[in-house]
Amino acid sequence: MKEENITEEPVSDFRFHATTLIFKLRDFFFPRRKILEEAGIKPGFKILDYGCGSGSYIRDASEMVGSSGKVYALDINPVALEMVQHLASIKQLKNIETILSDYDTGLPSGSLDTVLFYDTYHSLNKPELVMKELHRVLKPEGTLSFSDHQMREEEIMENVTRKRLFKLKKKGKRTYSFKKDGN
Repeated sequence: MKEENITEEPVSDFRFHATTLIFKLRDFFFPRRKILEEAGIKPGFKILDYGCGSGSYIRDASEMVGSSGKVYALDINPVALEMVQHLASIKQLKNIETILSDYDTGLPSGSLDTVLFYDTYHSLNKPELVMKELHRVLKPEGTLSFSDHQMREEEIMENVTRKRLFKLKKKGKRTYSFKKDGN
């Protein structure tokens, strides 16, 4: 597990485990693969699941990128990453790497095809640092796949496009796909 500097605080273990239970129920009724299909993930892609939590998207993302791809799972909570590592181990997912950090991914510039940024933005203390970092690590033609059920559409558009780092590529049924703006 890579570990970067951390300035944000993770949620309590109790709250994390309660949320994980709710997400497992959600995932049973609304499979995560449908959301990932909107992101346009293809074999060989390198993707980042930013704020991966307990790993709801990890197994499907790993299968979609295949053995030639890579899934980076980043979270501020060490318990979340332990759960992702356990899932990767029992499901024998060889293309998963975890990163313990709040915003600094430690990944090379222009190295990712897709960033999954789901239900995390609303909880950030310094969202501008995160957005700048996601812009940096995405390839020029990369996609920021965004969804946050705590935010209205107007808030999403305002917050993601405000600094002109991203512009809307397409609106899906469950996600918004953004591409890098010229900066």
